[in-house]
Amino acid sequence: MSTQVKEHNKNYEEVKSYLEKVLNLIEKDTVSKEDAEWITKETVENFRDHVNPGFLDYRKTVTKDTQFAAVEWSDSGSRFKDVNGKEYIDCLGGFGIYNVGHRNPKVVHAVEKQLHRQALHSQDLLDPLRAMLAKVLADITPGDLKYSFFVNSGTEAVEGALKLAKSYSNRTTFIAATKAFHGKSLGSLSGTAKSVFRKPFQPLVNGFRHVQFGDIDMLRKTMEACATTGDDVAAVILEPIQGEGGIIIPPEGYLKQVRELCDKFGALLIFDEVQTGMGRTGKMFCAEHSEVVPDIMCLAKAFGGGVMPAGAVVAKEEVFKTWFPNPFIHTTTFGGNPLACAAALATINTLIEEKLPERATEVGEYFINGLKEKAKGHEDKVLEIRGQGLMIGVEFHKDEVGYEVSKGMFDNGVLVAGTLVNSKTIRIEPPLTIEYAEVDRVIETFGKVLEQVKA
Repeated sequence: MSTQVKEHNKNYEEVKSYLEKVLNLIEKDTVSKEDAEWITKETVENFRDHVNPGFLDYRKTVTKDTQFAAVEWSDSGSRFKDVNGKEYIDCLGGFGIYNVGHRNPKVVHAVEKQLHRQALHSQDLLDPLRAMLAKVLADITPGDLKYSFFVNSGTEAVEGALKLAKSYSNRTTFIAATKAFHGKSLGSLSGTAKSVFRKPFQPLVNGFRHVQFGDIDMLRKTMEACATTGDDVAAVILEPIQGEGGIIIPPEGYLKQVRELCDKFGALLIFDEVQTGMGRTGKMFCAEHSEVVPDIMCLAKAFGGGVMPAGAVVAKEEVFKTWFPNPFIHTTTFGGNPLACAAALATINTLIEEKLPERATEVGEYFINGLKEKAKGHEDKVLEIRGQGLMIGVEFHKDEVGYEVSKGMFDNGVLVAGTLVNSKTIRIEPPLTIEYAEVDRVIETFGKVLEQVKA
């Protein structure tokens, strides 16, 4: 017995030594060449042995023998640096979390100040910042959206929205769209449309049907059929612009027609604005472009300012009041914590104060025009360039071409979305604070790489 205890203590001493080395690195403002080599080695080995070796197989940041990878270490503004000091312009933005920039000083300041006061709440007393953030959301969201439930991620926001819709009507049928992405937990995955994510976990939550995004006739016929069979629709859930699907913009008037159908059949309309919200498309919320007010809106990603994980389910009183009698019917330990709320409040203030939604419109138009100019003469490679605000998609004829372009841009210090498994359309979603000079460099790099890549 004593031998076992001794061995156990010895293991803890090894872990303690490793932890001290890592914590010392965290405290450093700069790392040495030796530090960088050790960090890179540890990162690659630990991803392979303890995280998931699959990540090493498809990232454009990893060498073919998976012995070396670009390891990110610091960030600021529209850029980040790897552990060796190489700087990149970030046009992926964590798939849209850095709307106010990397480590925005105002957001960081608010979080730091709150951290010195209180990091998490007691779960029993009333926490003030949650109440204040809910009021602000009621003020800035479209129409009569009024009550908020706070979460940590987009997936959780969708889960909350689905449960809220079920609570409201006792109906169990949901309609989502092809190419939709709403998350990967079992409920949100039921709305997500990509088979590679869905198949391993079926059967998912019952009652989900998918229709072609943008096809109002198909939606109408599906809702009519559901009403005929007694499978009345609880809610239709849509992204106003599909992100993961490849920056798919719906036809003019489509979202208004969806609203009308939902009203006709007594179904709720849920807008998943996890990626499109917080100024990304040129309005604070994408729904404002079509002047459509959903019954429930899901927010996350940029909601926490790129500093804290944060999200929200915002709903009309008529819908949300089903949770009034028992506020514990759907809860979360960390959702709406003081640090996340401080970050969200500072983020919203920055978006308004610096007119970042408006800036997204102006810079986005400039960006798209520049990319289109560089694509001229490369129609055999580039199928289409489209977008709204600073939510931009470049669609190629083949996945392989898209991957080579995204890899080439990365090698030239520009990060865009595009991996070995999903590169037919690469996404460009930089911070809304990106400078015009940085946009010009991205456009020039895109043109240079297009010249080098074979169709």
